[in-house]
Amino acid sequence: MIPPGRGVRRRWPAILLTLLGWAAAMPMAQAGSLVVVTGQGSSFESLDRERLAQIYRRKRLFWDRHTRAIPVNLPADDPLRMAFSQAVFGVPPEALLDYWNRQYFQGVAPPHVLQSQAAVKRFVRDTEGALGYLPACATREGLRVLLVLEVEGGAYTCPSSE
Repeated sequence: MIPPGRGVRRRWPAILLTLLGWAAAMPMAQAGSLVVVTGQGSSFESLDRERLAQIYRRKRLFWDRHTRAIPVNLPADDPLRMAFSQAVFGVPPEALLDYWNRQYFQGVAPPHVLQSQAAVKRFVRDTEGALGYLPACATREGLRVLLVLEVEGGAYTCPSSE
């Protein structure tokens, strides 16, 4: 048992680092993080996890009154997609299959699937309203970070070349 007051003192450095990391999350994402990105020319500044989930579930189709939100995914078996799905929805991608089957028969298509991180970067950079996710360690020229998602394990790898 930790004596009263000692637990907080012992954890103070960790608490301080967490708070500093939270405050500066956009420019200082950790290697165990994913970043949700949009094009550099986009007028959208930030995004919260709830709105992100709505966009990826196709329950919110527009960023604002004029710009369609175009989310993109990596393949369901990609470790980065698995980490994203767990961070945003709390379940692996295959757990959403029933949801997407129901939506499909109501005329709602799931987000487009792109085959690589490089394809996500190009599409998001060049398509107005598009958003995608990348490892925090990936180069993000031409992209703006909207949200940083902390993930467990970091089982995905950063590409060595773009």
